[in-house]
Amino acid sequence: MPVTKAKKTEQVEKLSKDLKNVSNVVVATYTKMTVPQDYELRKVLRAAGAKYQVVKNTLAEKAAKGTKVEAALTGLAGVTSIAYTTGDPVAMAKALTKYAKDTPEFTFKIGVVEGKVINIKEIEALASMPSKEELYSKLLFLINAPAQRLVTAMNAVGRNLAVVVDQGVQQKKFKEA
Repeated sequence: MPVTKAKKTEQVEKLSKDLKNVSNVVVATYTKMTVPQDYELRKVLRAAGAKYQVVKNTLAEKAAKGTKVEAALTGLAGVTSIAYTTGDPVAMAKALTKYAKDTPEFTFKIGVVEGKVINIKEIEALASMPSKEELYSKLLFLINAPAQRLVTAMNAVGRNLAVVVDQGVQQKKFKEA
C-alpha cells in the first residue's frame, strides 16, 4: 500500500525535528539484512545514545534542508539508513563499526561529525578514538598529577626529618637536659 502524501509530510517533519538538534550522523546502506539483525543494531545504538532509522532518500533530503547534516543527506541513492546522535559521536561510531565488521551486509556511505562531512575511513578512525569519558579521565589524571607530586614532596620533608630525629634518638646523639 503506497504511503500517502500526508504520511510522508509527517515523516519529513518528524525527521527534520530530530535532525535540527543533531550534528553527528552516519549514513549507511544494507542488503539482505534480517529483522533480528536490524533489531540488534537498533539495540546497540540505543545503548550508545544514538537513534537509527531507515529512510527514503528523497524524504531524508527534504528533512535535512537547513541542518548541519544537509551535505551528507543530499543526492543519496539506493537503500539508506541513518544513525544520529546529539551525544558522543565516538560511541556511535564504535557501535556501528563493530556491527559492520560482524555483519557484512551493513556498509557505510558517508558521515557528519560536528557539522563536518567525513568519509568511510574517517568514520573508522573515529571509532578507534577513546570515548569522551576516557578522555575526561585522562585529562583529570594529568591535572591531578602535579598536585599529587607536590603533596608527596611536602610529606617527604616531614617524614625525612622524623627519620633523622628517630635515628639520632636511637644512637643517643642528643644530650639530655
